[in-house]
Formats: sequence, C-alpha cells, structure tokens
Amino acid sequence: MRVSVALFTADLRVHDNPVLQAALRDAERVVPLFVVDTGIRRTGFVVPNRAAFLADSLADLDAALRARGGRLTVRVGDVAEETCRVATETGAAAVHIAGGVSRYAARREDRLRAELAGDRRELRVHDASLTTVPPGALTPAGKDHFAVFTPYFRRWQGFSVRGVLPAPGAVPVPDLRSAGLPPAQSLASGPTSPGLPAGGESEGRRRLRSWLSGPLAAYADRQDDLAADATSRLSPYLHFGCLSPTELLHRARAQDSPGAHAFVRQLAWRDFHHQVLAARPDAADHDYRPRHDRWRRATKEVKAWQEGRTGYPVVDAALRQLRHEGWMPGRARLLAASFLAKTLYVDWRVGARHFLDLLVDGDVANNQLNWQWVAGTGTDTRPNRLLNPLVQARRFDPRGEYVRRWLPELRNLDGTTVHRVPYLDDATRTGLDYPASIVDLAAAAARYGEGRGPAEPRA
Repeated sequence: MRVSVALFTADLRVHDNPVLQAALRDAERVVPLFVVDTGIRRTGFVVPNRAAFLADSLADLDAALRARGGRLTVRVGDVAEETCRVATETGAAAVHIAGGVSRYAARREDRLRAELAGDRRELRVHDASLTTVPPGALTPAGKDHFAVFTPYFRRWQGFSVRGVLPAPGAVPVPDLRSAGLPPAQSLASGPTSPGLPAGGESEGRRRLRSWLSGPLAAYADRQDDLAADATSRLSPYLHFGCLSPTELLHRARAQDSPGAHAFVRQLAWRDFHHQVLAARPDAADHDYRPRHDRWRRATKEVKAWQEGRTGYPVVDAALRQLRHEGWMPGRARLLAASFLAKTLYVDWRVGARHFLDLLVDGDVANNQLNWQWVAGTGTDTRPNRLLNPLVQARRFDPRGEYVRRWLPELRNLDGTTVHRVPYLDDATRTGLDYPASIVDLAAAAARYGEGRGPAEPRA
C-alpha cells in the first residue's frame, strides 16, 4: 500500500489545496499531518491571537477531513524530526508541502529535504499554494525579483494562473498515532483580543460568500472609508490558508466590476510582497533600501502610540481597533504606521513588532514590507511620503464615525470636531478624558521634509 504525507503549514483547507490533491494522486493512503512546531514557538511568532485562530482552523480542518473518511494527524516537536518519523512509521515515499518564502520556511524545506533524502524519501514542494503566482515565476531581465509594483502588476495580470482544484470526495488514511488537537492556550499563553474572529475554512468560506454576494462590487469606492468597514476582512483566512488566493482571484475576476478589479489588485500586492521576501529574506528585519535613518529612541511616545493615546484621534482609533479585534483595515494600518515611522521618527521595526504581536493576519511578507513601504526603506519610489493624520481623518472619516466608534471618551463631540481635538482650547477640552497630542505635526513635517531629522516630542 503506497502512502504519502500531506504536511499542512499555512494551507489549512481542503478546497483548492495542491498539497492535499498531489498527495492523494501519489498514493493509496494519505497522512494529513500538522506538526505543532516548537521551532516556530521559540521565534516568538506564535502569539495569543494567532494561536486562537490556529486552534480554530485545525479543529475545522480535522472536521472537514473526518467528513471525507480521514482525520488530521497531529504531532508536537521539531517539524523535520516529527515529519520524518511519520514517514518512517507509515513507509511513505514522499512528503508534500506548500512552498513558503520566509527564512524559516526555507530552512524548514532544506532540513526536510536533506533528512528525507537520507532515508530515500522525497520532499515535493508546491509553489502555487500560498500565492496565486509563485514567487520567482515573474522576473525582470537580469534580476531575481521585481522591486517596483507597477511593472510587476502588468506582468502579473498576464500570468496563466492554475485552475481551482475541487475538495476531495474522500481522504483515505492509514492507522496512525496522533496527539490531540491543540487548544489555543497550549500554543501561546495570554489573553486574546475580545473581538477576535473565529478561525477555520468553514468560517472563511462563509465570509467569502457574503463578500462576493454584494460588498465586493463597492470595494473600489469604499475600501478606504474607515467608518464603512467595507473591506473583505478575509486576510486572516488567507494568512492561515483557510482560503485559497487562487480561488479568490478566479471568483473576483468572474465579477468583472470596478470593485472586483480593485480587490484583484490587492491580491497582486500580496503576491508582490511574497516574491520580494523570497528573493530578499533579510528584508524581514533589515532595510530593503537603506537610507541611514537616525531613528529616535522614544520609549514614552512609543508606549502612547501602542495604547492609542497619542492625542491624534484617528491614529488612536486605529490602534484601539487593533488591540480589540486583532485586525484593522489597510488605510488604518498605513496612517498608524506613518505616524510612528514618519511623524515620531521611530524605527519601523518597533511598529512592525507591535503589529505582529496583535494581528491575527500577522504575515511576515506583508507586514514587514508594508511597514518598510511606509518608512521609506522599502519598495516605495517616494521614500519621503508622509501621511498627515488630520488630512487623512478628514478624507477617510469625514463625519468622525470611525473615531467615535473606537474612542468612547470622544463620543459626545459632533461631526468633525473629533478630528480637531488636538487644537481645541482648554475650555472646550474640559471634561474630555483624552490626552494632549504628543508631537507637533507642523514641526514634524518641516524637520522630516528638510532632512534635519525627527521632530521633538512635546513635553
């Protein structure tokens, strides 16, 4: 009886899963395997919000496999050792895995390949699993990756994307020892955000159906409207692979609307960042384009930013939403990041770490490279771009609804008055339990724009 192993990593789904389908084609029995990897846990990447989502997703994946006659085998320990142990116990000739782009994923593949080969077994990597276009499939002449999004996007649009694979009707499995499904607290201790979404493919597909049935059509016009909450909220399900980006691409393109086109562009950005990180893995913690910034050490101001107490309401609303939901829309991420990196002139790595500590969709490629884009050290061709939070607030929260939603202490201020709080006189501010602004925007913009370094914090 031929056996193969489908090693699940960031592809926790049965629909459109090249790894699972290839393993099923390869053998008469398949081991759907997930290893609670102690190596990842030591990196500090597994935090309570993502641990809770992961636990949900594994339970949902196991239920989907059981509905097809199989089950998820869980092991705990070093991923290479445990995978090789399973292959030995079952006599599997091959292990299938989705190709990753981080340094950790690359080291994992290298170790698996070497250790399996030593036992005359094979590692088969499937690169079109976590992105729509495999990293490295598109390159400019003489280079190993695209450093600018627009030319990448032109090539990306013409790429022949694989078709969507159906969920298997049956998953025959061998008899094999398995650990229990891990509860969230066993993965990472600590409280989770109270508004955290439920994880798993079933919930992801429910949300996808809802998104495609109406809101997607208006996405082009409303994606940056902070109060409207008009983005898909599918990013956590993409991060954990509960949804396939390839399926999302095909289903969005089928609608052929301005909203669908705008959403497809966001999927392209995701692929773009993955191909950058695949080629430059050190961009996870080193400047992609060093500019020799003299970042400030501003412990007090960083703490105020993290807590949503900067005195600039739209920035604080974004950080409060992050803490409550483990998520925030793209526009909120941009303005919060710009305030830290450009207005306070604090190292982007400080902000990126805070985001990764809370974001349920915390993805190394997207998080780190978006932070670098904002900080001016990444792929952006305008490194001195600075987002003024007051201008951003007027443009993307014109009635102040987003701010009042997340800052209860300002709910009694009407209309756009909430955005003018930093400049209200003392009499008007009486009774508001809200901090004074921690930095002067005009001074920050002038000093940064003139290249004289960071703004000084207010006393």
